[in-house]
Amino acid sequence: MIRLLTIAVLVLAVVALALWLSDTGLLSLQAVQAELGTLRAQAAARPVATPLAFAAAYALVAALSIPGGSLVLSFAAGAIFGLVTGSVVVSFGSSIGAALACLGARFLLRDVVERRFSNMAAAINRGLDRDGSAYLFALRLVPVFPFFAINLALGLTRLPLRTFYWVSQLGMLPATVLYVNAGRELGRVTAGSDVLSPGVLGALALLGVFPLLARRGLRALQARRRLARWPRPRRFDVNVVVIGAGSAGLVAAYVAAAARARVVLVEQAEMGGDCLNRGCVPSKALLRAARLRADLRRAREFGLAAEAGPVDLAAVLGRVRAAVARVAPHDSVERYTGLGVECVAGTARIVSPWAVAVGDRVITTRGIIVATGGGPVLPPVPGLADVPHVTSDTVWQLPALPERLLVLGGGPVGCELAQAFARLGSAVTLVEAGPRLLAREDPAAAALVASRFADEGIRVLPGCRPLRFEPAATGGTLACRHADGREETLAFDQVLVATGRRARTEGLGLEELGVGLNPDGTVATDDCLQTALPTIHACGDAAGPFQLTHAASHQAWYAAMNALYGRWWRFRADYRVLPACVFTDPEVARVGLTEAEARAQGLDIEVTTWDLAELDRAIADGDNTGLVKVVTPRGRDRILGATVVGPHAGEVLAELSLAMRHGLGLRKVLGTVHSYPTLAEANRLTAGAWQRNHLPLRLLGIAERVNRWQRGGPA
Repeated sequence: MIRLLTIAVLVLAVVALALWLSDTGLLSLQAVQAELGTLRAQAAARPVATPLAFAAAYALVAALSIPGGSLVLSFAAGAIFGLVTGSVVVSFGSSIGAALACLGARFLLRDVVERRFSNMAAAINRGLDRDGSAYLFALRLVPVFPFFAINLALGLTRLPLRTFYWVSQLGMLPATVLYVNAGRELGRVTAGSDVLSPGVLGALALLGVFPLLARRGLRALQARRRLARWPRPRRFDVNVVVIGAGSAGLVAAYVAAAARARVVLVEQAEMGGDCLNRGCVPSKALLRAARLRADLRRAREFGLAAEAGPVDLAAVLGRVRAAVARVAPHDSVERYTGLGVECVAGTARIVSPWAVAVGDRVITTRGIIVATGGGPVLPPVPGLADVPHVTSDTVWQLPALPERLLVLGGGPVGCELAQAFARLGSAVTLVEAGPRLLAREDPAAAALVASRFADEGIRVLPGCRPLRFEPAATGGTLACRHADGREETLAFDQVLVATGRRARTEGLGLEELGVGLNPDGTVATDDCLQTALPTIHACGDAAGPFQLTHAASHQAWYAAMNALYGRWWRFRADYRVLPACVFTDPEVARVGLTEAEARAQGLDIEVTTWDLAELDRAIADGDNTGLVKVVTPRGRDRILGATVVGPHAGEVLAELSLAMRHGLGLRKVLGTVHSYPTLAEANRLTAGAWQRNHLPLRLLGIAERVNRWQRGGPA
């Protein structure tokens, strides 16, 4: 649709320009034709020298990467030389110019080009490693980046110049012919009405339609080549097989079934996956119990006489399991069977791009979606296997509350569970190898969490590297080294390992089929979540990189739609506005860029911060530790990112996420009526703080004089 609109605008612009120039007499079409006639006569008189000179000029323009120059010369070549000669001239001129630009980037301007195009060059290098010269051909035929940028970026790659030249000339030839043909047709215009002739309109339409047709044709050829090793079934049992019934797999199956596709959902363990059974649901139920006990300890602060007694962990975990059981029907076999999904229990293995084996059954399918989730990673610390340890998957089987709990890892999982067990009564020590907690969050947000941890008696050891574990009569000890080189031995009854998660992709048969895996174990996919084989897609933790339940669900829609309809139309996953929340107390929620990320990108920004200490509702609740921090471009109210710290920060952030997603600035947030007193008022107050820093002082000065005049004083 966008391409068609572009064509329409181009046609109207050409028509308007032709009519305006003709009407005003500034440059009549007759004058243009006379000039073209002179150039054509010169080309006819010197049939060798003129094309060579034109090709040399074209090569110079391309080598210097002059914006728009190549486009103008391509049209001119068609108008002067005609289709055949013009195409030859432009083909060689553009290819030679591209090679010169590549050489210049490689040997003369490497430092400058690296600063501007290093990311593009890295992406092109990955494509060349994967597909060789076919990747460059695809870039030339259907450019993802501007031609001049490709020329410069390829100077940073390892591609031989000879290969660069011939692939570029071959790949650019179809588009060259179309642009020269458009120039030829425009060169025949002698009156304003000629712009609407079939020849001109057809030539312009081909310019717009060709990239779409070429992209689809190229994709079809690539798919055919990649799938040629395996026989394709004449008929398929189902439209989609989804492997994994966690957050991503359930949503993918739901979306496909809602589109009236026949779907098989394969799960080797429990429906609901990690989120329901070992992650989001049980952890939030545990955090609720811990928060309640923390509130009981503050009872006298609110004028109450309640006491926080000893904790029966078995009873707490019983309530956690009850919460899981209450949610489980949402993810059950019965529900999905009712939606039309066939649920199959077992271990899946992909045996061909169109077949999945589950036990003795082989299911043929049009598309396959890998949504196998991830699992905790145990760090390679000597002796860990010899001491009592649990992970976020197995902590729910603890028989009793550990008196001394050692937590490895200061990320979201480690911080949430460390605070929960500390509030339930464990003496908690948290060891983090990095310099601070919550390394991905804004430093101010992480500092507020660290301060609360200190108040609650959690000992945090940042910059501390685990060296070795040793068993003891009760629990064990960990020898660790601090950032200053000092070594310390920590005693514990139980270790909770929260040092990260890794995708579960082993044993699926992916690598045997040629589907690559990234170094972190995730499935290598493109922007449409498609793997190297066009019939196989991946989403959720199996695809990465977010490891968030809502991100998995978001990806699942794209994976399902592309698995069903990607042969005709593909959908690129949109991650521009993807919120995240750490459910500590205070909560930490963010969306978009943090201040540090924006500055690292070299953006000229402003940062507006509002302290929750001034928020009426937070004061009334006795929970006013936190902030709202919004990053905007300097002088503009467009939201680039936001961080919220405080009670229910995830809910408060939703308004700012909505504003970002739909391009609403802080002025729109300020102009929205918020209920009083609510926590969401913090967003309005933050927007007000931004507005105060951007008051129209000149208008205010005028208003002051008008008001003085209305009081009877001098203006």
